[in-house]
Amino acid sequence: MRILIADDHDLLRDTLVLFLQSQSIDSVAVKDLPSALDKIRSDGPFDLVLLDFGMPGMNGLEGLKAALLEKGAARVALISGIAPRDIAEQALTLGAAGFLPKTLPAKSLANAVRFMAMGEQYAPIDFMTATPDETAQNAMSEKLSRRELQVLQGLCEGKSNKEIARDLELMEPTVKLHVKTLYRKIGAANRTQAAMLAKEAGLF
Repeated sequence: MRILIADDHDLLRDTLVLFLQSQSIDSVAVKDLPSALDKIRSDGPFDLVLLDFGMPGMNGLEGLKAALLEKGAARVALISGIAPRDIAEQALTLGAAGFLPKTLPAKSLANAVRFMAMGEQYAPIDFMTATPDETAQNAMSEKLSRRELQVLQGLCEGKSNKEIARDLELMEPTVKLHVKTLYRKIGAANRTQAAMLAKEAGLF
C-alpha cells in the first residue's frame, strides 16, 4: 500500500508520514497541490492520495477534482481542520474516497487510510451527523469567512502575516485586512488572544 500526503504544514505532514510508516503503510509527502500532481505523475500509482483542503493551490474543491483526474491516483481523500460538514458532503459526492478531520485519533486515521485504500468511502459518523455547534462550524466559525478561518489557523500556528500570505497565495496587505476583520468579529485584541479564543472554541 502506497500513500501520498499533501499538506503545507511541515510538522503535521512529517508526523503523519512517520506514524503511517510505523503502521506498515508506505507513505511519502509533499507540501502543496502542484507538487502532489507532479508526484502522482512521476512516482505513481498511489493507492491513496490525502489532500489538505486548506493548502496552497487547492482553490476549494477544484484541487480535489484535479487530483481525481490523475490516473496515478487510485483514490483521493480530503483532510482538513477547518472544512465544515457541507464541504465533506460535496467532496464525497464528487467521488472522494473520504474526508478526514484533523481531530481524528491516530488509530482511527490509520484504519481509515486502510479502509479507503481498499476501495471503500470513509467519513467519521460523529462528524457527518453532528449538529452544527458540534462540528468546526460552531458559533465562532459561523462569524468568519473560509479565508478568515484559514488566516486564523495560521495565527494559531504562530505564523507571521508574511508566512500566511505565502501559504494562502495572498498579498500581505490582504492578510492584514483579514486579521483586522477577524479580530473585530471574534472580539480579539491581538494575535495571542485570537489564537486562544480559537483554541477554546475547538476550531483547531
